[in-house]
Amino acid sequence: MRRLLILVAPIAAALWAAAPARAAQAHWPIVGFGEQRPAVFTNSHWQGLGLPHTRLVVGWDALRYRWQTREIDHWMDAARQAGAIPLVAFSRSRAHWRTKLLPRARQYRRHFLRFRKRYPWVKDFVVWNEANHCSQPLCHRPRKAARYFDEMRRSCWSCRIVAADVLDTSDMRAWLREFKHHAKYTPRIWGLHNYLDANYFRTSGTRTMLETVKGEIWFTETGGLVHRTGASPHRFRDSPSHAARAVRYLFRRIVPLSPRIKRVYLYHFQNQGPEANWDSGVLDPNGRPRPAFDEVTRYLARAERARQ
Repeated sequence: MRRLLILVAPIAAALWAAAPARAAQAHWPIVGFGEQRPAVFTNSHWQGLGLPHTRLVVGWDALRYRWQTREIDHWMDAARQAGAIPLVAFSRSRAHWRTKLLPRARQYRRHFLRFRKRYPWVKDFVVWNEANHCSQPLCHRPRKAARYFDEMRRSCWSCRIVAADVLDTSDMRAWLREFKHHAKYTPRIWGLHNYLDANYFRTSGTRTMLETVKGEIWFTETGGLVHRTGASPHRFRDSPSHAARAVRYLFRRIVPLSPRIKRVYLYHFQNQGPEANWDSGVLDPNGRPRPAFDEVTRYLARAERARQ
Protein backbone atom coordinates (compact mmCIF):
# COMPACT_ATOMS: atom_id res chain seq x y z
CA MET A 1 0.00 0.00 0.00
CA ARG A 2 2.81 2.41 0.86
CA ARG A 3 4.54 1.69 -2.45
CA LEU A 4 1.27 2.18 -4.28
CA LEU A 5 0.73 5.57 -2.64
CA ILE A 6 4.26 6.63 -3.53
CA LEU A 7 3.56 5.76 -7.16
CA VAL A 8 0.07 7.27 -7.32
CA ALA A 9 0.73 10.57 -5.50
CA PRO A 10 2.89 12.17 -8.24
CA ILE A 11 0.37 11.11 -10.89
CA ALA A 12 -2.52 12.60 -8.91
CA ALA A 13 -0.59 15.83 -8.37
CA ALA A 14 0.13 16.08 -12.09
CA LEU A 15 -3.52 15.52 -12.94
CA TRP A 16 -4.62 18.17 -10.43
CA ALA A 17 -2.15 20.69 -11.86
CA ALA A 18 -3.35 19.98 -15.39
CA ALA A 19 -7.03 20.33 -14.47
CA PRO A 20 -7.25 24.11 -15.01
CA ALA A 21 -5.62 23.74 -18.42
CA ARG A 22 -8.11 21.03 -19.44
CA ALA A 23 -11.02 23.06 -18.08
CA ALA A 24 -9.80 26.07 -20.04
CA GLN A 25 -10.44 24.15 -23.26
CA ALA A 26 -14.11 23.63 -22.33
CA HIS A 27 -15.21 27.25 -22.62
CA TRP A 28 -13.80 30.45 -24.05
CA PRO A 29 -15.56 33.55 -22.71
CA ILE A 30 -16.06 36.68 -24.74
CA VAL A 31 -13.24 39.15 -24.08
CA GLY A 32 -13.56 42.92 -24.27
CA PHE A 33 -12.35 46.11 -22.62
CA GLY A 34 -13.70 48.78 -20.34
CA GLU A 35 -12.74 52.08 -21.96
CA GLN A 36 -14.16 55.56 -21.47
CA ARG A 37 -12.40 57.28 -24.33
CA PRO A 38 -13.86 56.97 -27.85
CA ALA A 39 -10.35 57.13 -29.34
CA VAL A 40 -10.10 53.40 -28.62
CA PHE A 41 -12.31 52.68 -31.63
CA THR A 42 -9.80 54.13 -34.10
CA ASN A 43 -6.76 52.58 -32.41
CA SER A 44 -5.03 50.13 -34.73
CA HIS A 45 -4.12 47.78 -31.86
CA TRP A 46 -7.75 47.60 -30.72
CA GLN A 47 -8.92 47.02 -34.28
CA GLY A 48 -6.32 44.30 -34.74
CA LEU A 49 -7.57 42.32 -31.74
CA GLY A 50 -11.09 42.06 -33.13
CA LEU A 51 -12.77 42.40 -29.72
CA PRO A 52 -15.89 44.55 -30.21
CA HIS A 53 -17.33 44.24 -26.67
CA THR A 54 -16.60 47.48 -24.81
CA ARG A 55 -17.89 48.73 -21.46
CA LEU A 56 -18.83 52.35 -20.76
CA VAL A 57 -19.61 53.74 -17.29
CA VAL A 58 -22.11 56.62 -17.11
CA GLY A 59 -23.84 58.47 -14.30
CA TRP A 60 -27.39 57.31 -13.66
CA ASP A 61 -28.56 60.85 -14.41
CA ALA A 62 -26.11 61.55 -17.26
CA LEU A 63 -28.72 62.66 -19.80
CA ARG A 64 -29.83 65.37 -17.40
CA TYR A 65 -26.68 67.30 -18.39
CA ARG A 66 -25.82 68.47 -21.88
CA TRP A 67 -22.07 68.07 -21.46
CA GLN A 68 -22.44 64.44 -20.38
CA THR A 69 -24.94 63.78 -23.15
CA ARG A 70 -22.47 65.14 -25.70
CA GLU A 71 -19.73 62.87 -24.33
CA ILE A 72 -21.94 59.80 -24.50
CA ASP A 73 -23.18 60.70 -28.00
CA HIS A 74 -19.58 61.00 -29.18
CA TRP A 75 -18.63 57.66 -27.62
CA MET A 76 -21.72 55.90 -28.99
CA ASP A 77 -21.27 57.30 -32.49
CA ALA A 78 -17.66 56.14 -32.58
CA ALA A 79 -18.61 52.75 -31.16
CA ARG A 80 -21.35 52.23 -33.72
CA GLN A 81 -19.12 53.19 -36.63
CA ALA A 82 -16.48 50.73 -35.40
CA GLY A 83 -18.98 47.89 -34.94
CA ALA A 84 -18.46 47.84 -31.16
CA ILE A 85 -20.96 46.22 -28.80
CA PRO A 86 -21.43 48.45 -25.73
CA LEU A 87 -22.04 47.31 -22.20
CA VAL A 88 -23.35 50.38 -20.35
CA ALA A 89 -22.84 50.45 -16.59
CA PHE A 90 -24.76 53.02 -14.56
CA SER A 91 -23.02 54.58 -11.58
CA ARG A 92 -23.22 57.52 -9.17
CA SER A 93 -23.93 60.96 -10.54
CA ARG A 94 -20.96 62.84 -11.99
CA ALA A 95 -22.40 66.15 -10.78
CA HIS A 96 -20.28 66.72 -7.67
CA TRP A 97 -23.22 67.95 -5.58
CA ARG A 98 -25.21 64.78 -6.41
CA THR A 99 -22.59 62.02 -5.98
CA LYS A 100 -24.20 60.72 -2.79
CA LEU A 101 -27.76 61.06 -4.05
CA LEU A 102 -29.67 57.85 -4.71
CA PRO A 103 -32.66 58.15 -7.05
CA ARG A 104 -36.05 56.80 -6.15
CA ALA A 105 -36.84 53.55 -7.95
CA ARG A 106 -39.28 55.21 -10.36
CA GLN A 107 -36.80 58.00 -10.99
CA TYR A 108 -34.11 55.43 -11.82
CA ARG A 109 -36.54 53.75 -14.23
CA ARG A 110 -37.40 57.05 -15.89
CA HIS A 111 -33.73 57.85 -16.54
CA PHE A 112 -33.09 54.33 -17.84
CA LEU A 113 -36.01 54.56 -20.28
CA ARG A 114 -34.70 57.92 -21.46
CA PHE A 115 -31.31 56.31 -22.09
CA ARG A 116 -32.92 53.41 -23.97
CA LYS A 117 -34.89 55.80 -26.15
CA ARG A 118 -31.75 57.74 -27.10
CA TYR A 119 -29.61 54.64 -27.76
CA PRO A 120 -32.10 51.87 -28.69
CA TRP A 121 -29.40 49.69 -30.26
CA VAL A 122 -27.68 49.18 -26.88
CA LYS A 123 -28.88 45.95 -25.26
CA ASP A 124 -26.34 45.18 -22.51
CA PHE A 125 -26.55 46.99 -19.17
CA VAL A 126 -25.14 46.94 -15.65
CA VAL A 127 -27.64 48.12 -13.03
CA TRP A 128 -24.97 49.83 -10.89
CA ASN A 129 -21.20 49.76 -11.20
CA GLU A 130 -19.24 48.41 -8.16
CA ALA A 131 -22.36 48.65 -6.01
CA ASN A 132 -20.72 47.23 -2.85
CA HIS A 133 -17.76 49.64 -2.94
CA CYS A 134 -18.09 52.54 -0.52
CA SER A 135 -17.24 55.13 -3.14
CA GLN A 136 -20.81 54.36 -4.25
CA PRO A 137 -23.94 55.42 -2.35
CA LEU A 138 -25.28 51.85 -2.69
CA CYS A 139 -22.40 50.45 -0.62
CA HIS A 140 -24.65 49.39 2.28
CA ARG A 141 -27.93 49.35 0.33
CA PRO A 142 -28.28 46.00 -1.50
CA ARG A 143 -32.05 46.20 -1.02
CA LYS A 144 -32.12 49.48 -2.94
CA ALA A 145 -29.89 47.97 -5.64
CA ALA A 146 -32.37 45.09 -5.99
CA ARG A 147 -35.18 47.59 -6.58
CA TYR A 148 -33.18 49.22 -9.36
CA PHE A 149 -32.64 45.82 -10.94
CA ASP A 150 -36.37 45.10 -10.82
CA GLU A 151 -37.13 48.44 -12.48
CA MET A 152 -34.61 47.81 -15.25
CA ARG A 153 -35.80 44.24 -15.76
CA ARG A 154 -39.46 45.18 -16.17
CA SER A 155 -38.48 48.08 -18.44
CA CYS A 156 -36.55 45.98 -20.97
CA TRP A 157 -37.16 42.24 -21.31
CA SER A 158 -34.98 42.07 -24.42
CA CYS A 159 -31.93 43.51 -22.60
CA ARG A 160 -29.08 41.50 -21.12
CA ILE A 161 -28.91 42.87 -17.58
CA VAL A 162 -26.07 42.45 -15.10
CA ALA A 163 -28.17 42.45 -11.94
CA ALA A 164 -25.53 43.14 -9.29
CA ASP A 165 -22.00 44.23 -10.09
CA VAL A 166 -19.60 43.89 -7.15
CA LEU A 167 -15.97 43.87 -6.08
CA ASP A 168 -14.45 40.66 -4.70
CA THR A 169 -14.16 42.05 -1.18
CA SER A 170 -15.00 40.39 2.14
CA ASP A 171 -18.55 41.80 2.25
CA MET A 172 -19.48 40.42 -1.16
CA ARG A 173 -21.23 37.22 -0.06
CA ALA A 174 -23.50 38.93 2.49
CA TRP A 175 -24.24 41.79 0.07
CA LEU A 176 -25.25 39.39 -2.70
CA ARG A 177 -27.42 37.29 -0.40
CA GLU A 178 -29.40 40.33 0.72
CA PHE A 179 -29.72 41.50 -2.88
CA LYS A 180 -31.14 38.11 -3.91
CA HIS A 181 -33.56 38.13 -0.99
CA HIS A 182 -35.12 41.43 -2.04
CA ALA A 183 -35.06 41.08 -5.85
CA LYS A 184 -38.51 40.24 -7.25
CA TYR A 185 -37.13 39.01 -10.56
CA THR A 186 -34.57 36.24 -10.89
CA PRO A 187 -31.18 37.58 -11.99
CA ARG A 188 -29.60 35.71 -14.89
CA ILE A 189 -26.29 37.58 -15.04
CA TRP A 190 -23.98 38.74 -12.25
CA GLY A 191 -21.00 41.09 -12.53
CA LEU A 192 -17.68 40.77 -10.74
CA HIS A 193 -14.66 43.05 -10.47
CA ASN A 194 -12.10 40.51 -9.32
CA TYR A 195 -9.02 42.70 -9.06
CA LEU A 196 -8.05 41.11 -5.77
CA ASP A 197 -8.08 37.62 -7.22
CA ALA A 198 -6.12 38.63 -10.32
CA ASN A 199 -3.52 40.76 -8.55
CA TYR A 200 -3.09 38.55 -5.48
CA PHE A 201 -2.95 35.46 -7.71
CA ARG A 202 -5.81 33.71 -5.95
CA THR A 203 -9.27 32.41 -6.84
CA SER A 204 -11.21 32.77 -3.57
CA GLY A 205 -13.28 35.82 -4.54
CA THR A 206 -14.43 34.33 -7.81
CA ARG A 207 -15.20 31.00 -6.13
CA THR A 208 -17.28 32.84 -3.52
CA MET A 209 -19.43 34.43 -6.20
CA LEU A 210 -19.84 31.11 -8.01
CA GLU A 211 -21.01 29.53 -4.73
CA THR A 212 -23.34 32.39 -3.80
CA VAL A 213 -25.29 33.01 -7.00
CA LYS A 214 -26.70 31.07 -9.94
CA GLY A 215 -26.54 32.13 -13.55
CA GLU A 216 -23.85 33.66 -15.75
CA ILE A 217 -20.85 35.51 -14.35
CA TRP A 218 -19.37 38.40 -16.27
CA PHE A 219 -16.05 39.87 -15.17
CA THR A 220 -17.23 43.39 -15.95
CA GLU A 221 -13.91 44.86 -14.82
CA THR A 222 -10.63 43.11 -14.17
CA GLY A 223 -6.96 43.23 -15.07
CA GLY A 224 -3.44 43.69 -13.81
CA LEU A 225 -2.33 46.85 -12.04
CA VAL A 226 0.50 48.89 -13.56
CA HIS A 227 0.37 51.90 -11.25
CA ARG A 228 -1.94 53.67 -8.82
CA THR A 229 -1.89 56.60 -6.45
CA GLY A 230 -3.89 57.16 -3.30
CA ALA A 231 -4.48 55.12 -0.18
CA SER A 232 -5.97 51.64 -0.30
CA PRO A 233 -6.29 48.80 2.22
CA HIS A 234 -5.29 46.39 -0.54
CA ARG A 235 -1.60 46.35 -1.29
CA PHE A 236 -0.32 44.43 -4.25
CA ARG A 237 2.59 45.00 -6.56
CA ASP A 238 2.19 47.25 -9.54
CA SER A 239 4.32 47.34 -12.68
CA PRO A 240 3.94 46.36 -16.36
CA SER A 241 5.43 42.94 -15.62
CA HIS A 242 3.11 42.42 -12.63
CA ALA A 243 0.12 43.39 -14.77
CA ALA A 244 1.11 40.83 -17.39
CA ARG A 245 1.40 38.09 -14.75
CA ALA A 246 -2.02 39.04 -13.37
CA VAL A 247 -3.64 38.88 -16.82
CA ARG A 248 -1.95 35.53 -17.48
CA TYR A 249 -3.24 34.20 -14.14
CA LEU A 250 -6.71 35.53 -14.94
CA PHE A 251 -6.90 33.64 -18.22
CA ARG A 252 -5.14 30.47 -17.14
CA ARG A 253 -6.43 29.96 -13.59
CA ILE A 254 -9.50 32.11 -12.90
CA VAL A 255 -11.44 31.95 -16.16
CA PRO A 256 -11.27 28.12 -16.26
CA LEU A 257 -12.98 27.83 -12.85
CA SER A 258 -16.44 27.52 -14.41
CA PRO A 259 -18.20 27.51 -17.79
CA ARG A 260 -20.63 29.96 -16.18
CA ILE A 261 -17.98 32.66 -16.68
CA LYS A 262 -19.17 34.07 -19.99
CA ARG A 263 -17.47 37.46 -20.46
CA VAL A 264 -14.24 39.17 -19.41
CA TYR A 265 -13.85 42.95 -19.68
CA LEU A 266 -10.28 44.09 -19.06
CA TYR A 267 -9.92 47.58 -17.69
CA HIS A 268 -8.62 49.43 -19.48
CA PHE A 269 -7.17 49.55 -22.98
CA GLN A 270 -4.77 52.50 -22.76
CA ASN A 271 -3.21 54.52 -19.96
CA GLN A 272 -5.60 57.38 -19.22
CA GLY A 273 -2.95 60.09 -18.87
CA PRO A 274 -0.78 61.63 -16.13
CA GLU A 275 -3.76 62.82 -14.05
CA ALA A 276 -5.22 59.32 -13.70
CA ASN A 277 -4.87 57.67 -10.29
CA TRP A 278 -5.24 54.16 -11.71
CA ASP A 279 -3.39 52.57 -14.62
CA SER A 280 -4.08 49.02 -15.77
CA GLY A 281 -3.94 49.73 -19.50
CA VAL A 282 -2.57 47.16 -21.92
CA LEU A 283 -1.07 50.06 -23.88
CA ASP A 284 1.36 52.56 -22.38
CA PRO A 285 0.87 56.37 -22.52
CA ASN A 286 2.59 56.44 -25.93
CA GLY A 287 0.25 53.85 -27.36
CA ARG A 288 2.77 51.01 -27.33
CA PRO A 289 1.65 47.50 -26.30
CA ARG A 290 2.67 46.43 -22.82
CA PRO A 291 3.39 42.81 -21.81
CA ALA A 292 -0.27 42.43 -20.73
CA PHE A 293 -1.30 43.08 -24.34
CA ASP A 294 0.81 40.10 -25.38
CA GLU A 295 -1.01 37.95 -22.81
CA VAL A 296 -4.33 38.93 -24.38
CA THR A 297 -3.12 37.99 -27.87
CA ARG A 298 -1.80 34.65 -26.57
CA TYR A 299 -5.16 33.87 -25.01
CA LEU A 300 -6.98 34.74 -28.21
CA ALA A 301 -4.61 32.53 -30.20
CA ARG A 302 -5.25 29.61 -27.82
CA ALA A 303 -8.98 30.16 -28.10
CA GLU A 304 -8.81 30.21 -31.89
CA ARG A 305 -6.82 26.97 -31.99
CA ALA A 306 -9.29 25.32 -29.62
CA ARG A 307 -12.25 26.25 -31.81
CA GLN A 308 -10.71 24.81 -34.99
